[in-house]
Amino acid sequence: MSGLSVRTEDLTVRFGEVAAIDGLDLRLAAGKIHGLLGRNGSGKSTLAALLAGFRRQTSGRIHIEGDAVGAGGEPYENAAITSAICLIRESGDVAHTLPVRYAVELARNLRPFWNDELAGELLDKFELSPKKKIQGLSRGKKSALGVVLGLASRAPLTIFDESYLGMDVPSRNIFYDALLADYAEVPRTIVLSTHLVSEVSALLEDVVILDEGRLVTQAAVETLRARGASLVGPAAKVDELTRGLTVLSEQRLGGTKSTTVFGDLDNDLRDQARAAGLELGPVGLQDLFVHLTQNGNAAKEAHR
Repeated sequence: MSGLSVRTEDLTVRFGEVAAIDGLDLRLAAGKIHGLLGRNGSGKSTLAALLAGFRRQTSGRIHIEGDAVGAGGEPYENAAITSAICLIRESGDVAHTLPVRYAVELARNLRPFWNDELAGELLDKFELSPKKKIQGLSRGKKSALGVVLGLASRAPLTIFDESYLGMDVPSRNIFYDALLADYAEVPRTIVLSTHLVSEVSALLEDVVILDEGRLVTQAAVETLRARGASLVGPAAKVDELTRGLTVLSEQRLGGTKSTTVFGDLDNDLRDQARAAGLELGPVGLQDLFVHLTQNGNAAKEAHR
C-alpha cells in the first residue's frame, strides 16, 4: 500500500453567496505527507470534508485513486473509496457518552486497514484508559484519542484537520514521532491541516497553501524554502544586496544585520553575498506562509 492520490478540477463549494472553495485545481501525490496550510476561513476544513466524502461540492470534480481503490472516483457516497479514507477532526466525531474502548472497537469494525497493536501502543503512550468515558476526558486527551484512531486506522488517505490543537507540547511531540515512525513502516498519503506551521514543517514533504478558498501555491517544501533566504553580515552590505527584494523581517545588533527576504535569489546574487562574507541561510516555512497569506499577497502569488 502506497496511499491514495487526489486530483481536483475547478472544485467549488458555496454557502449562499460565499465561496468556501473557489475553483480549486489541486494534486496530492500518493505516499507523501502533505501540509494543508491557511488562515482561519481559508477553506481547509471544507476541503478536508470534501476529500473524505463528508460533503458534496457545489461544482467541479474530485478524483481519488490508488491501489486500495483501483481506478477510484468521487468520494461522496462511495463506500469503496471512503472506507480507505480517515478524517480526524478536533471534535473526534465520537459519541462522548461511551468509554474509550467503544470508540476503538467501532474504528476496528469500520476501518479495513486497522492495526490493533498500534492502537494499544498509542493508548499507552497517551495514557488513555480504555475504561474512561470520553466525556470525562480533557480536551487534550480527546485530541489524543483522535490521533490514536487516525494513526491506527492506517487508512491509505489519512487527514488530520487541526485534530491535535488541544494537546500540550509533549503530547504533540509523541504524535509527531508516532506519525513518522508508522509512516516509515506503512507508507500512505497523510494530510496535516494546521496552523502550527513551524512545529510541523519538519514532517512535511509538500505544502498546499489556501487563502479564501483559492490555491495560493503548492510546492515541495524545499522548493518553497528556496524562494527565500536570510542574509547576515555587515548592515551596509546586507542592505545593498537585498535592495529591491521583498523583506520579510530584519534584525540589527550593532553593525551586524540579519535580513530575511522572499524572492528568487539567483546564483550571481548568492555568489556576491558569499564573496562579501555574508552568511546565507534558509527561510522558515512559517515566515513564508505569513508573507504569502497577508495583504493581498495570496492573490499575487496565485497568478504567478
